Amino acid sequence: MTPRIPLNTVCVVGLGYIGLPTAAVLAQAGKTVVGVDVEQTTVDAINDGRVPFAEEGLEAVVAGVVAQGRLSAGTVMPRADAYIVAVPTPFRGDRAIDLSYIESAAESIAPRLEGGELIVLESTSPPGTTEHMAGVLLRARPDLTDAPGSPASLHFAHAPERVLPGRIMIEMVDNDRIIGGTTPEAAELTRDLYASFCHGELLLTDARTAEMAKLTENAFRDVNIAFANELSIIAERQGIDVWELIELANHHPRVNILKPGPGVGGHCIAVDPWFIVAAEPEASRLIATAREVNDAKPDHVLRKVLERADRFKKPTVAALGISFKPDIDDLRESPSKEICIALADQLPDAVVLVVEPNIDQLPSELDGRDNVELTEMDDAVSRADIVLLLVDHTPFKNFDRDRLREKVLIDTRGLWR
Repeated sequence: MTPRIPLNTVCVVGLGYIGLPTAAVLAQAGKTVVGVDVEQTTVDAINDGRVPFAEEGLEAVVAGVVAQGRLSAGTVMPRADAYIVAVPTPFRGDRAIDLSYIESAAESIAPRLEGGELIVLESTSPPGTTEHMAGVLLRARPDLTDAPGSPASLHFAHAPERVLPGRIMIEMVDNDRIIGGTTPEAAELTRDLYASFCHGELLLTDARTAEMAKLTENAFRDVNIAFANELSIIAERQGIDVWELIELANHHPRVNILKPGPGVGGHCIAVDPWFIVAAEPEASRLIATAREVNDAKPDHVLRKVLERADRFKKPTVAALGISFKPDIDDLRESPSKEICIALADQLPDAVVLVVEPNIDQLPSELDGRDNVELTEMDDAVSRADIVLLLVDHTPFKNFDRDRLREKVLIDTRGLWR
């Protein structure tokens, strides 16, 4: 199918961890890209060729395409041939999805449409969300239609990201991509747009299946992590080294148990399974239980620290790592960060020394507290009574273990067995 309007100008709505890299690779592929964000500081940074967060290789690409005039940012929705919506999709207190960011984006796009445009939802969302976004747009613009074949047609699709923080600029280009259209024509248009930068296989399906595929991938990983986390608690109570246990069990040719940790964090695995549960609560018992197991693991770690803190009048705890995974600065949904917050709350007379080599300032939940400091590892370990390893950052792996001999050590990642 040949679109009425060539997809040469693209607007990316939401310039966060996914939206900005998407805008950058599209601009690098030759598209004229305008990014829209509600944060003026983000807009200003991008227009200056800078990025507001750490991601390997991103700043160099952004600086290049901005200098070439291929990428610009603003707070006002522009006219474009294609719109990519990459806004947050958090869940509410009842763990149902909050669609307000998507709805707001759709309402802002609606006045700019003329017919023939492609609107792609990249935000992770439960089945039916792309259709919901289309409904918001079409209600705002009853003169347009989602039926193909007319100059007034709009085309809707879902193209979820499948990238790993720290490797986004590589995986966004190299990974296979699932593309689901509300119509076959919409899927084909989206394939053509993403083929401009994606070297992986472009897998076409319908929008609901594409939405469910992303959730399925992360729910699968969450269930397997929950098995490891539950096993770690059982092994601990039985006086068994869980790391040795998993290593031995994994010698079976059809067994691959993951490593336990202090919980599950990030904007995907810790969130996406709840979208499945919210959509089908009666049928998703295993997925819900896995989420509950992983959500409970930080409390288990916290109790271990509090029990050992009783040995000291005014304990000093070195908390190593508060990002949600190794070697990144992303603290979203981080169980390690939540453990540190709880330690500061429940041990007001203690000192919590946070060591996070990927940030320069404590997050707002910890910053300004009298009993919390951000410091270097050498200083933290020297001063600490308890050393709590939460994230297996690369700099921690080569630390002199002899310096830990006189410390109470709680290693949630098995780094220093």
